[in-house]
Amino acid sequence: MGIFSIFSKDKKEELNKVLEKSKESFFQKLAKTIVGKSKVDDEVLDNLEEILIASDVGVETTLKIISRIEGRVSREKYISTSQLNIILKEEIVDLLLDNKMEDLDDFEIPKQDFPYVIMVVGVNGVGKTTTIGKLANKFKNKGYSVMLGAADTFRAAAVDQLEIWAERAGVPIVTQKMGADPASVAYDTVASAISKNMDVVIIDTAGRLHNKLPLMKELSKIKNVIAKLIPNAPNEILLVLDGSTGQNAIEQCRQFTAATEVNSLAITKLDGTAKGGVVIGISDQFNIPVKYIGVGEKIDQIQVFNRSEFIDSLFPENW
Repeated sequence: MGIFSIFSKDKKEELNKVLEKSKESFFQKLAKTIVGKSKVDDEVLDNLEEILIASDVGVETTLKIISRIEGRVSREKYISTSQLNIILKEEIVDLLLDNKMEDLDDFEIPKQDFPYVIMVVGVNGVGKTTTIGKLANKFKNKGYSVMLGAADTFRAAAVDQLEIWAERAGVPIVTQKMGADPASVAYDTVASAISKNMDVVIIDTAGRLHNKLPLMKELSKIKNVIAKLIPNAPNEILLVLDGSTGQNAIEQCRQFTAATEVNSLAITKLDGTAKGGVVIGISDQFNIPVKYIGVGEKIDQIQVFNRSEFIDSLFPENW
């Protein structure tokens, strides 16, 4: 076992498999860096910096990690290259845990008198609709009543896809005709959820480019009409990012968080990519919790994100 063991065995094995390519790519490069070296020196650290950046950890986060390891080297005077993996893991975990946000234990929502409203944002193609369907399924399996709202009315395919996921999850969905006002769909969805005493409402929104001003105005309008029905709603504005795009995901996060009040993140498509390091960068650079990670295409292949467990799975168990 690794140094953390709060995950179920099945969940841990699934995460290990998802991160296999990222782990293999990173540690192959790291092994080449330290071959013939007995001590962690400036050359080793320079090479490690290049590997971390190439692994989509991001420049800002990489520099923090290197600075931490340099501090360890300075204090402990001699660190062998055989210790580098352990120290690297410890410093990444400590870096992420410096952010005091709590990780979720499971798919739980706070108790409240009104439905818990999640508004989902993100560009087309990141897995937004799939994430909504998976969340609906998870919440339903936890015993919550769930309703979806198809407020991406600009693409007929978006509504059709969400209807398919609603059917798979076995939850009701509110739709309107193509081109309808997205805010109207959101209003009808929340009003219906209130009348039916639903626990969770998940509203899809248009996935156009994040730097388009009309889209941001549209999101504000949706938020405002929801707040008319439930004070302080939506409870979450969940930004979905495609982890396989590496640094582009970080840039999308930066753009969206500057334009709207994102307060939670989901990172998708981590299976089959060697860019798992991007999760480290996003977790470090944004004061917003990564709540969910997509670990496959099936309806149950989504996990709550735990920083320690993620890093534990990213590193080999045997040194």
